Amino acid sequence: MTKIEGALGKHDGVKNVKVLFNASKIKAEFDDSETNADDLANVVTDLGYTVKSSKVKAL
Repeated sequence: MTKIEGALGKHDGVKNVKVLFNASKIKAEFDDSETNADDLANVVTDLGYTVKSSKVKAL
């Protein structure tokens, strides 16, 4: 498990997370009543990584 997956996986509302390093993307399933893409981007930034954008696509 990566550092990013571990941190996001512990965040309230996150149900599933997968880091796609080759594509420089993170796919996360989360409950939008508990968190949002900006909160998740902040978790990644706090780990020392740069987030270029926090686009959300509904499934």
